[in-house]
Amino acid sequence: MKPQNSYKIFIYLALPCEAKPLVEYFNLKKAVNIQPFAVYVQDEMCLTVTGLGKSAMAAGVAYTQALFKSVENPVLINIGIAGHQDYPIGGLYLVNKITDVDSHKNYYPPLIAKALCPSSAIQTSSKPQLNYNHADLCDMEASAFYETAIRFTSSELSQCLKVISDNQLSPAINIQAKQVSVLIAAHLTTIDAFIKQISTLAELLVTPRIPLFEQLTQRYHFTASTEIQLKAQLARWAVLTDNQPLPINELQINNAKDVLRWLEQQISQVAVFL
Repeated sequence: MKPQNSYKIFIYLALPCEAKPLVEYFNLKKAVNIQPFAVYVQDEMCLTVTGLGKSAMAAGVAYTQALFKSVENPVLINIGIAGHQDYPIGGLYLVNKITDVDSHKNYYPPLIAKALCPSSAIQTSSKPQLNYNHADLCDMEASAFYETAIRFTSSELSQCLKVISDNQLSPAINIQAKQVSVLIAAHLTTIDAFIKQISTLAELLVTPRIPLFEQLTQRYHFTASTEIQLKAQLARWAVLTDNQPLPINELQINNAKDVLRWLEQQISQVAVFL
């Protein structure tokens, strides 16, 4: 196993049958000294099989990230199967909105890479959704993955890829483990290309080497997770504007949340004119 801080790409899957084709494709080796979860590593990549459901996914992400304490701006990707009302089985989708059915929370992973596959919203629940009565994808892990992942990296680097495994004509009770592996394997080259895209972005999102970061963290109270968000937003500004200065009106800002909200507004205004 490589040193603890050397992994840059973290892949999280619920089931061994989802992980099998990725383990083989990337030539990953099982870390035999890690017991709570099945973890596979090679070069800059670490893959964790978390088990089924939101609690297992959240625990797997938190455990792996705490264990390896990775480099700045790690890439975290959830890959797995999902159901849909009528999408054909085997289609690959990048998630652009996550709704947690139980908590009613919504999350919006930024779609920052060149489109390699269609995008779709997903609904995550603690129980299998077998009635296919809505227009979104459905699974049991995405919301837990995303909510946990953004504690360890920026939202741009926390992404979900889902392969359709069931629909109204072929419901979830028909899913077989071998079939799942085949469905995932059909998209390995696209998954690889997507990982390369996100990894390239991660290299750009270096910690801002500007006084503003120090100024803001000294003036306002940032938690560990909101400090990560601040770093990511300042880095995005630097990339989008080629390191243009960012004058901030502190009279309009009372706390760290105000800072993040204001930065997001400034970045969105820049993006409009790209």
